[in-house]
Amino acid sequence: MAHPDEAAEVRAALLRMRRDCGLPVAFGGLFAGPRQFRISELAGTESGALGGLAIRPGTGLGGKAATLSRPLSVTDYHASRVISHEYDAAVAAEGLRSILAVPVVVRGRVRGVLYGALRQPLALGDRPLSAAVEAARDLEQALAVRDETRRLLAMARQPAADPAVWEEVREAHGDLRALAHRVTDPELRRELLAACGRLAAASGSAPERGRPPVELSPREVDVLAQVAAGTTNAGAAERLGLRPETVKSYLRSSMRKLGAHTRLEAVVAARRAGVLP
Repeated sequence: MAHPDEAAEVRAALLRMRRDCGLPVAFGGLFAGPRQFRISELAGTESGALGGLAIRPGTGLGGKAATLSRPLSVTDYHASRVISHEYDAAVAAEGLRSILAVPVVVRGRVRGVLYGALRQPLALGDRPLSAAVEAARDLEQALAVRDETRRLLAMARQPAADPAVWEEVREAHGDLRALAHRVTDPELRRELLAACGRLAAASGSAPERGRPPVELSPREVDVLAQVAAGTTNAGAAERLGLRPETVKSYLRSSMRKLGAHTRLEAVVAARRAGVLP
């Protein structure tokens, strides 16, 4: 069963598909294991026939799309000779004829399938297929972000005494902060930045007693996280979507606040202040 957050991402992708593809029906789901995925989310359906339907790889339209890892469509599902027909009863109960299926692929692994459908046997053109692919790409990015968040938090729970673990955490922390500013969902962005804060806290870093707290802006922390990972100013600018001059400005202001004279001193001071893991 999909995590509640993942189910919400699938629903959002389906709503986008209906809006952008011009298709009245959309449904889909994610793999819970290697052998099947379940259609868990429905939009625009008139019955519950498709809900909970387990699809095995290679079977039906969606199972074939998952196996081939590419979008597929049929003009008349029941008459199609290019797919198997294990799910005809459920499709007929919903009255669907023309259907497209787009696999959701995260880091080379198929995680699920999104479908869009009409109740008439009409050829689906490039526009609905392209829109469906875009919706799937948005879902892939959201799932990749959530995967990385869970991975980082799991790493943060490991013993902080292991230097190799914490070097990986610190590098991934910079990746996550850079990613947070590329996602379009403000709630997800807040969740990612909150996870970064938990990672910094989990590292065991805390402001030194008697030292006044350092107030760094979110962008100053972003730049320092890139510096801590060994990224150049130009590389940090590319990853954060900033100009190199802007990166230098943020770095200078953070160094001034931290009382640091070099990039390394700034990173060390930020860690002592509990700003970086």
